[in-house]
Amino acid sequence: MERYTCSSSSQITHIIILMCVFVVMSETLVHGQGTRVGFYATTCPRAESIVSSTVATHFRSNTAIAPALLRMHFHDCFVRGCDASVLIDGSNTEKTAPPNLGLRGYEVIDDAKTQLEAACPGIVSCADILALAARDSVVLTGGRSWLVPTGRRDGRVSLASETTDLPGFTESIDSQKQKFSAKGLNTQDLVVLVGGHTIGTTACQFFSYRLYNFNGTASSDPSINASFLPQLQALCPQNGDGTKRVAFDTGSENRFDASFFDNLRDGRGILESDQKLWTDASTRAIVQRFLGITGLAAFNVEFGRSMVKMSNTGVKTGTDGEIRKICSAINS
Repeated sequence: MERYTCSSSSQITHIIILMCVFVVMSETLVHGQGTRVGFYATTCPRAESIVSSTVATHFRSNTAIAPALLRMHFHDCFVRGCDASVLIDGSNTEKTAPPNLGLRGYEVIDDAKTQLEAACPGIVSCADILALAARDSVVLTGGRSWLVPTGRRDGRVSLASETTDLPGFTESIDSQKQKFSAKGLNTQDLVVLVGGHTIGTTACQFFSYRLYNFNGTASSDPSINASFLPQLQALCPQNGDGTKRVAFDTGSENRFDASFFDNLRDGRGILESDQKLWTDASTRAIVQRFLGITGLAAFNVEFGRSMVKMSNTGVKTGTDGEIRKICSAINS
């Protein structure tokens, strides 16, 4: 098939010129509102490698940092968009809200920021560091890499009251869909991004109610596999330590794979909101695409796509926002 390329040749017809403009516009839209791959190519060429090496260094001493950074990016994007507002210190900031009290990994972002400020002062945003660190965390745990559009700027507002935008661990699928839709994300994005729970842990306090007195029934949640229930009860005894950590993806908490979806099919989801992805017919069909060995390749591809989509949610670019000097405080 003959291919046309964009050029300034006088032979190119008006139609081809319009086609080329359309292609450029389409690529820009894919990258988002002003973000693009390689944004720092000339202003800070080592930006991505500095973030990558920093995450890798911390990961070597603590593998739990990978799911922590992935979760932090998600929590950032769902409140005021991906503007690093979750990193700001102070009373009544997002950091202080119940959904964010368990967030970890701030020291990794601060470390990367310190190095970037030394190499390229005032150039790389904290919001972009978060987006890059999330991708690097997936790669370090065995997931497939993706190109991260950059060019975000940092927000100046952080309010604990706005964290209600984050999906909760008891929410229905309809409620989860509404919260994702409000961010421009569809049902497939919901299933794929929740699949990030293939790595990491949660605390007993967020699911132990399913094990003993679910909805006041004096019994367990019927969606839990009967053979799995004793295992969970042993990990989280009734009236036991609510802060004890339990893997989201039993048997594979440190590996970015698709076994999380197999566990949902088998009634071995930990959070109620996760297990509902299988019990609700509208999301079960999507989960089924990611089952087994063949599902892993599809999940890896779709996860990167949905992460790019989410990471372009409500971003600040151009003259909006700022480039913070330190990530935990707005510039004075």
